[in-house]
Amino acid sequence: MSMVTVVTEAIPPRLRGRLAVWLLEVRAGVYVGEVSGRVREMIWYQINELAENGNVVMAWSTNTESGFDFVTYGENRRMPVELDGLRLVKFKPEIKEN
Repeated sequence: MSMVTVVTEAIPPRLRGRLAVWLLEVRAGVYVGEVSGRVREMIWYQINELAENGNVVMAWSTNTESGFDFVTYGENRRMPVELDGLRLVKFKPEIKEN
């Protein structure tokens, strides 16, 4: 079992309901809970199937240098990168419209 946090933006109500089955929604779009690796993988599968044009990040505790790992779904300015075995976040440049 590990602590899992899921942060969502612009996801369909159907996915919000699915996430609420396994995790507690502590703020709008922020879900937390303690689940097994198998349930975490099943939640991530549901996110990939139902998130449509939204974006999601899922983070969980694990035995790594940082103590956690994470995955992302959808378009966002933040991109996960790996540097010397550490997972970090890189920001894409902001696109300015004329």
